[in-house]
Amino acid sequence: MSNISIQKLTIVQQAIASCCGAIITSLFVTPLDVVKTRLQAQSNPFHKALTIFLYTILLGKSFVYSSGLMDHVYVCENGDSKAWYKKPGRFKGTLDAFVKIIQTEGIKTLWSGLLPTLIMAIPTTVIYFTCYDQLCEALKNGPEKHDEHIPVIAGSLSRFGSTTVVGPLELIKTQMQYRRLSYKQLYLCISTKVAVDGWSSLWRGWTSTILRDVPFSAMYWYNYERFKKMMCKEVGANEPTFFVSFTSGATSGSIAAVTTQPFDVVKTHRQTQLWENETLKSKLLRDSKSTWAIMRTIVASNGITGLFAGITPRLFKVAPACAIMISTYEYGKSFFSHLNE
Repeated sequence: MSNISIQKLTIVQQAIASCCGAIITSLFVTPLDVVKTRLQAQSNPFHKALTIFLYTILLGKSFVYSSGLMDHVYVCENGDSKAWYKKPGRFKGTLDAFVKIIQTEGIKTLWSGLLPTLIMAIPTTVIYFTCYDQLCEALKNGPEKHDEHIPVIAGSLSRFGSTTVVGPLELIKTQMQYRRLSYKQLYLCISTKVAVDGWSSLWRGWTSTILRDVPFSAMYWYNYERFKKMMCKEVGANEPTFFVSFTSGATSGSIAAVTTQPFDVVKTHRQTQLWENETLKSKLLRDSKSTWAIMRTIVASNGITGLFAGITPRLFKVAPACAIMISTYEYGKSFFSHLNE
């Protein structure tokens, strides 16, 4: 439902715009993720829902890249040799952490683990944003036009589709990174897993991801389109300016993040269970629970506030990520639209 007509753009141009958005977003957001992890690790590495997650990070087993709209885990075969892993220094705050990391480990450390995660982040983002705009265009031309419902439907379907398509690829990427398998060994590994646990094993954690990401996407696009329309009307613009897109993206991303935080906590539990099994060979977490069972366990242990653990760092991550991604994407579409005229 962008003010920029999708009919003026080719799918390739949309893909390029979203690809550029993913790269630029990652360049800005990854340093925030690295610093956030260091600060959490030095303050209280075994706190509530972050216990197992930070435990694997402190052992040098994994690195999580998040663009705000999606998360990707990069598994390291030897964490001690990785630049992003070094014993946390004593940082007084975010700015102090930035300065000390750059001084002691070099500026490149702030973007450690970026390349392998972009291999997954770029196709996911391209599928997601391209499908959203294409679905919006199709729904606008449908027999029943309810403009306020279009972002919700298109956002939900595009997120559902991108998450489902990329799910098995995430597993394959992890196996290749962690075990350093050849393609033949990878095929045998995956086929054995399917034979033992069934095809559904390739989408492990899919339910909790969908329960978090689909509502997030629906709320994000609904609010984004509303805020964008209101702000464009205020400034008298036919197309969203960079400021309009940036502000609308940050606001709608923050609202969606707070609302879906309980599912993000569950996703963290499931994700860390998977990486514990893969990297630490743990037998303690083999027993898989449903999303609702995990929620009940969290509430029983930490109260209702346990479902909102980590909301502050998530907001610091999601708001700028959503703002940068959508404003870059809108700018890219505007550029190609004017280029085609």
